[in-house]
Amino acid sequence: MELTTVTIEKPEATNFILGQSHFIKTVEDIHEALVSAVPGIRFGLAFCEASGACLVRWSGTDDAMIELAKQNALALSAGHCFIVFLAEGFYPINVLNAIKNVPEVARVFCATANPTQVIVAETGQGRGILGVIDGFKSKGIEDDEGINWRKSLLRKFGYKLA
Repeated sequence: MELTTVTIEKPEATNFILGQSHFIKTVEDIHEALVSAVPGIRFGLAFCEASGACLVRWSGTDDAMIELAKQNALALSAGHCFIVFLAEGFYPINVLNAIKNVPEVARVFCATANPTQVIVAETGQGRGILGVIDGFKSKGIEDDEGINWRKSLLRKFGYKLA
């Protein structure tokens, strides 16, 4: 077995969701879940088929995000993984539950805009995702000032009430 890391290539502020599913129907079902969850959403989706033709299947509503999804999925080439890139102004928090509720979705590895590396194992049979490195190493423990900043930020964005 060979272990490698695949860096997710994307613009700095672009959010994405990386997960694993179990069936080719994933592409259409995630697409439907996204457009149902957020009207007008702009995204790109790609899925690594793990049997048959073993193609990167794709869909979406935004050409640039579709290209990012296809390129990153091919770089991963890990069985039954999917990746969704969200265009500017759209965030995982608004669609994550919709994706997790798709029957084919087995797990979500991450939902982030952080720099991300994916740890991939490769054997003679194929490739699989072992996990992700999402962002950076912790630098310390939050103090009272940090708590106040966090609470203020969440209320500013409307995620928490006053």
